[in-house]
Amino acid sequence: MSTDPIADFLTRIRNAQSAGHKVVTIPASKLKKEITKILFDQGYILSYKFDKEGNREFIKIALKYDDKNLPVIKKLERVSKPGLRKYAGVDSMPKVLNGMGIAILSTSKGVMTDKQARKENVGGEILCYIY
Repeated sequence: MSTDPIADFLTRIRNAQSAGHKVVTIPASKLKKEITKILFDQGYILSYKFDKEGNREFIKIALKYDDKNLPVIKKLERVSKPGLRKYAGVDSMPKVLNGMGIAILSTSKGVMTDKQARKENVGGEILCYIY
């Protein structure tokens, strides 16, 4: 079991994409569900479903590929790690690929993208970059 569930979540998506899978199943948590919703809203995944088997919850994510059968998500990068947390204020918020990618942040107003955080005028922990 990984000590960093977000890194595990990103790695499972990365591995499924490199293997060419259509669907990936990941153990669920509140934070992972929020990240999944953001990935869907930003158009990085086709769809998702929250499943329950017994007392365990899972997220089933349908991965998105372009017309050349290449993954839509080019890179998933974990930023803030359990050993070294990375935080950013509104003024020092990173722009991923000059606004072409997204940074997912955990803020006091919930999990959101860097663009939403700027709009809401809040900073927070930078969980990951996606582009």
